[in-house]
Amino acid sequence: MNTPRYIKRRFVFLLHLLFFMHATSVNACQCPVTVLSLQECEKYDVIFRGKVLNTTTCNNKPGTAVFDVLELYKGNAEKTFNVLFDCEGTCFYEFKAGEEWIIYSHYKQVNTAKMDYCSRSRRYFNSANEDYYTSTSGNDYEDELKFLREKLGLHRVLENKQNKDYSRNVVPNNSQSVVILLISIGAIIVFYIIFSRFVK
Repeated sequence: MNTPRYIKRRFVFLLHLLFFMHATSVNACQCPVTVLSLQECEKYDVIFRGKVLNTTTCNNKPGTAVFDVLELYKGNAEKTFNVLFDCEGTCFYEFKAGEEWIIYSHYKQVNTAKMDYCSRSRRYFNSANEDYYTSTSGNDYEDELKFLREKLGLHRVLENKQNKDYSRNVVPNNSQSVVILLISIGAIIVFYIIFSRFVK
């Protein structure tokens, strides 16, 4: 067995394997090029411009970015809107508090959407030279806003209902439970007395 030739073959094989793995991971994150149009906007349930208030990290589940919705172009959204995103694996978005984004997404639950890596969602950059989305989307951030405002218009952002729903779903404490029970028993007794008189 020729040892140098064997080592060379192994080395070439490993190089090909590494190249293949790299190419696979790169291709996995490549998305089809899209053009900003009404037809493209039809693909999404909700489109808005918002500012990230806070995020939760992934722990074997999607992370959550909580947005303050500044402008709503399509769909329904409360002022505070949640966006689920993958933050593990080869292809994922990163969100940081204070960032401004245009979000294109699909509803997952009420007032919650799920981010797709290949959506048109993009972050705002202070410097246009840093905006790498311009080369992939075909237009800059301001042009995208102008299109959305003119073609889709501004929709009314809903008020947050969280606090109202919370007050309706509060479990009564012990004293409140006793009062409710006594009132219920009293109502049943009154109903029984009135009913028994009319039945006779």
